[in-house]
Order: sequence, then C-alpha cells, then structure tokens
Amino acid sequence: MSSKSQQVSVGITKSFPCSYLDNQLEQLLVLQEESVDLALFEQLLALGFRRSGGTIYKPQCPHCSACLPIRIPTDEFTPSRRQKRTLRNNRDLIWKIVDKQAEYHYALYEIYINQRHNDGPMYPASREQYQHFIGSAWLDPIFIELWSDKKLVGVAVTDILPNSLSAIYTFFAPDEHKRSLGSLSILIQCRLAKLMGKGFVYLGYQIDESRKMNYKRDYTPYQILTGNGWLQMPDDT
Repeated sequence: MSSKSQQVSVGITKSFPCSYLDNQLEQLLVLQEESVDLALFEQLLALGFRRSGGTIYKPQCPHCSACLPIRIPTDEFTPSRRQKRTLRNNRDLIWKIVDKQAEYHYALYEIYINQRHNDGPMYPASREQYQHFIGSAWLDPIFIELWSDKKLVGVAVTDILPNSLSAIYTFFAPDEHKRSLGSLSILIQCRLAKLMGKGFVYLGYQIDESRKMNYKRDYTPYQILTGNGWLQMPDDT
C-alpha cells in the first residue's frame, strides 16, 4: 500500500476472542509503522481502517464479517426527531474544544469505564490503558468537553483530518445517562464537521449483532463500506 509520500507494510495478528460477539474469534490487519501522515491515515480510514492509540488496524476475521465501517456524509445528514429532542433536552449544556489531555478527563473516563463497562475488556480503567488507547505520537486528537455548569459530564475524543472527522471514543458521567450524551456527542461532531467544511464523520464499525455497537445506523443517511466501495443508505425515517 502506498501514497504519494509514504509506503507502509501490513501484518496480521493471531486469532483471539472477539470483544463484541460471543463464540467468535477476531483477527486484525495491523500497520507495521511507527507513524503515518494525516493524508495517508484518511485514505486508510476510507479503506476501513481505524486507530487505537498509535496503532492502525482493520478487522480481518476468517469466519465473520460483522464489523461494517460506517461514516456520515456531513452535508446530507439531518437529525431525526429523536435526535432533535436530544439537542433540545441538552440546551443547558455548554460544549467547548480543547486540544490537550487534562487530568479531569481521565477522572471522568475512570468513572465511566468502571461503572458502565465493568463487563468489558477495558475494565478496570487505568491511566496506562487510557493513554495507550487515546494517545498517539503522530496525531493529536481534540477533546470536545460537555459541561453542566461547573460539572464535566462528557468528553468526545475526535481526530481532525484533511476532509473528515473521526470519532475515537466518548465517555460521560454515568449519572447523566438520561441525557443521551453519546448521541449528543455524535450530533456535535456532525455539526462541527459541517462548520469546518469536512465531508465525513467516521464512526468506526457498526456491528448489528452487538447491543453495544448497533446504534450507528440511527444517523441517516449513512454510508457503509462494502466490497464495491462506500454504499449510501437512504434516510428512511
């Protein structure tokens, strides 16, 4: 695989138990590079890759194809009635963008993981795990903070690329779950992408069979990466 400025090599991991689907084995294509430039990374996103920390990967499972790369075309996205209600219900919140990690980010992340995801592979939360997951030596994400008065209630970690935003991870205060802060964060990222003139918001992988990963089809119209390229699904709401 190559771009105008960089050639990269790709390896494949051994099989290991899937984090999302029971009785399935997972296998990943992994870039064997210490860094890539942002234009190349955006090309890789368009090919279905994703990043975790500084590692760029793509599912390549021998007996499963449940992970579907999904993205939102910014100019065509319109919030549904439910999503407009989420926006209205959170008009009291203030959101702002910071470009550096803060200690109070990790404090909220730790609460979120230990209370909301204590049955998953990221439990228990630790600073080392957080940094390995969020940080990257070759790309600095932004942090979209959600504030209720003086209380931090949510953080959306987002990569800014030449023609897109890539949603990395969102965590929020468990006691504010009725606000639908995960949905609000995606809506804010879509709005921010439009304001910045970006064409897409990448949401990672849609997994229809996973309760934790099957919500991304709610943002319509969306595009799914198929063997014939990106296929746009119509807005049927």
